Amino acid sequence: MGLLRMGGNPYLLRCRMVPPHAVDTKQPAAVLKAVKAAFAGIGAEASFPLLERLFEDVTGMFEGHYAGYRAIDMQYHSYEHTLQATVCLLHLLQGRSRTFDKPVLLARDWELAIMAVLLHDTGYLKKADDVAGTGAKYTFIHERRSCDFAREYLPRMGATASEIEDICAGIICTGPRSKISQVSFHRDEARQMAFLLVTADYLAQMSAADYLEKLPALYREFVEAFDFEQIPLEKRPYHSLRQLLEKSTDFWTKYVRPMLDFEAGGVHRYLTTAGQPNPYLQAVEANLAELQRRLQSGTG
Repeated sequence: MGLLRMGGNPYLLRCRMVPPHAVDTKQPAAVLKAVKAAFAGIGAEASFPLLERLFEDVTGMFEGHYAGYRAIDMQYHSYEHTLQATVCLLHLLQGRSRTFDKPVLLARDWELAIMAVLLHDTGYLKKADDVAGTGAKYTFIHERRSCDFAREYLPRMGATASEIEDICAGIICTGPRSKISQVSFHRDEARQMAFLLVTADYLAQMSAADYLEKLPALYREFVEAFDFEQIPLEKRPYHSLRQLLEKSTDFWTKYVRPMLDFEAGGVHRYLTTAGQPNPYLQAVEANLAELQRRLQSGTG
């Protein structure tokens, strides 16, 4: 099914960019409702049963109701982060559908994109017999573990082998050490979806209203991962929470933003409504400005 793209389409005429925090990402049902509304907007109501099952299953995975796995036990890379990334990805898909950019992403591409974002951090989940520490210990290998999980789960959702490998390629791209330009995809649509996934992953977390409050949790996750991987102290990028906070602005300006602009194809432009600023970029900049204020005042 193709996307509705003609200038006279009433859906497109009334569609406006939704603020980053307009959907309650603490409630999976609220996110599912937003996803279904977006799919309805492109005439893809036939996707509803798949979306409903996806959300039911993934909620079970993160809440400890999925056979063989424990509930997520992390505070930064929590289920809410996955839902925040899902909402941002949805906004990107909607924004892209209002352009004439090629290739056109069809309803199936949207379904695969939602699968990818919902599963992109399942590598943090621990199996039922894994009682040591938290899922944070898998930080540096969680993308690969997420792909292993996706390969086990997605066949029952009707995904083909090539679709699953494209989803996994996108998930691998979310790792900070990955370069999208060096990853192989079966088709250009999958590469475009990887651009959207990576952008949603970074923008969702850094634009979150509680981003600054959650940075101590992120630091604890890094420490657990460093310890688990037995990384020597002299090779760790952060030796204190203060150092992580002080490096956060550089992380954005020197790594994330250039990567989003170029390696990820600059797809954050799809979040910009004509004549209006990008609400996600605005929220990131506001968070970082507040971080600098707190550091300078000694309250960071």
